[in-house]
Amino acid sequence: MSATYRALASVVMLIGFYVVALLQLAAVVALGVWLYGHTNGLVTGKLLLPLVVALGAAAAGLWRAIRTKNEPAPGLVLTEREAPDLWATVRELATAVGTRAPDEIRLVPEVNAAVAEQSRFLGLVGGRRTLYVGLPLLQAMRMDQLRSVLAHELGHYSGKHTRLGGVAYRGRLAIAETLDRISPRNPIGWVFKGYSKLYLRVDNAASRRQELEADRSSVLLAGHDAATSALRTLPALGAAWGFYMRRYVEPGWSAGLAPDDLFGGFGQLLRARRDELAELRENAPDREPSPWDTHPPIGVRVAAMAGLPAGTVASDERPAALLLADIDGAGRQLQGVVVEHGSREVLPWPQFTASSVAAMVQQQADGIYRAAGRFTGVARPGLTTVLELVSSGRLGEFAEQFFGDATRKEAAARFAGPMETLLDNAAVRSGRAHWQLSWSGPARLVGPDGQPWDLAEIAKLAVAPQTLDVALARLAELGVDPSGATVVEERVSGRDADLIGALANIKIDGREHDVLILDRGLVLIADPGKASQGEKRLRALVDSVAIAELATTHTFLPYEEVASVNVKREVPLKAELTLHDGRVIAVQELMSSELLEKQSRNTLLRVFARISD
Repeated sequence: MSATYRALASVVMLIGFYVVALLQLAAVVALGVWLYGHTNGLVTGKLLLPLVVALGAAAAGLWRAIRTKNEPAPGLVLTEREAPDLWATVRELATAVGTRAPDEIRLVPEVNAAVAEQSRFLGLVGGRRTLYVGLPLLQAMRMDQLRSVLAHELGHYSGKHTRLGGVAYRGRLAIAETLDRISPRNPIGWVFKGYSKLYLRVDNAASRRQELEADRSSVLLAGHDAATSALRTLPALGAAWGFYMRRYVEPGWSAGLAPDDLFGGFGQLLRARRDELAELRENAPDREPSPWDTHPPIGVRVAAMAGLPAGTVASDERPAALLLADIDGAGRQLQGVVVEHGSREVLPWPQFTASSVAAMVQQQADGIYRAAGRFTGVARPGLTTVLELVSSGRLGEFAEQFFGDATRKEAAARFAGPMETLLDNAAVRSGRAHWQLSWSGPARLVGPDGQPWDLAEIAKLAVAPQTLDVALARLAELGVDPSGATVVEERVSGRDADLIGALANIKIDGREHDVLILDRGLVLIADPGKASQGEKRLRALVDSVAIAELATTHTFLPYEEVASVNVKREVPLKAELTLHDGRVIAVQELMSSELLEKQSRNTLLRVFARISD
């Protein structure tokens, strides 16, 4: 029933989108006739031009949506030879739910499973079917849990939920394309934005009903326990994947490295942290229902499952990975299909971890070394620069900038933490230690014999003049040479920086600029163009050019080079930035300035406040 409802709703709402466009066109024509009768042609043209342009954007968005093909998502196509058991299971479940099996199974890198159908004639005629199975599901789930997930997805086929997937997809695309092309200040954009909210609420409501319908197949073919435990596993597995990417992969990726077995590493993590994953699954918070959700909250689905009929199904606690003949090999093949390594050096996990953590620690050390260089005037600062500050009794004065709430004496003592980072860096630079991979915890610094090194005690000795010689002697015993640890990145770059906001047509020292707000600094783009095209220009720029490239080709101002900020007025923004070298940069927002998104000004103000603290 929900498939029929969604089909009707999707078609009606998409037709309604055309009707809204035509009604607005009629209103613009009527307005044009009236204006022409009461004003001259030039005034009429100036007033109507933005509206005509907006309707043209709507037409272009609709045309692109109609012509767009809903191509299969990237993934590794699994043949029956490579996954005979998976294919057999899928065919068995498809027969049980009364539908034909998919034509293709694709292994994908997401913590998810999904189905798609390339239907024709608005879904009246079925088409090629694709089942997507996330590799992390095969790595983490039991056999009965994965059967539950597969039965749910095949239930979408038997319920004909995928027939109108193309219509719904094009409807969403038409709306998104139109809104992207129209300025938020244009009245026609307001109408389309309001209609888009109505469209999404209607379509999402139908989608939520379809999910509950597909859950019937899940419970019937896998049982209540397997179906509910699989549902609760998904958010925990998603959290584990996010943790894995942040803690294990991204530091090395940012340093120009890549692991040779990306998905195999996640499997190792799951095995090493099985208890933590179980705790996440049991304690995962459930979200509140929202009209914007395409899926009901898990709590709602679990409660609904309790009242569904279940077949007589025995639990199967074997690992779902057995459904692939060689899950490790499949993971490596998938990496070759979906991961673009570019110029990154591909390394086995032990070397990848050692190099990536070393690069991250070097980056942290560089920030301290650059601060020491500004403080002392040393051209190429390093660990010896900091140790000389300790020896001369000036460490507290230098360390105050890192601990704003501390006295100089307290700041010197608390600098033991940063000092440990500098000593770890020196130990690696001396070739005496390296970072050892651990799937159950953080990487460990180990010495030549593979035993852990803890330099915290030496760091505590190294921040006081009276014990500095003892610290240096102990470093010498370990073979660590402080003179070899120096700054590598002499100035912060925009490499792998994240964009957190942007403003168009801002005056910087009296000259108009577009300003990109990164998490590390500001990119200042001089003489950007017409003020009326500011937001559109910003979106086109950040969508087409890598942030790192923009930071290289335009003026980049790292936040750490700004000594203080004097905000004279918040709206429109007016501020003065005083740099450590004494230069003062004036920042002024104009009446014609535009924001990439509405919080961009507040984001910049928060950055300024953080610098001033």
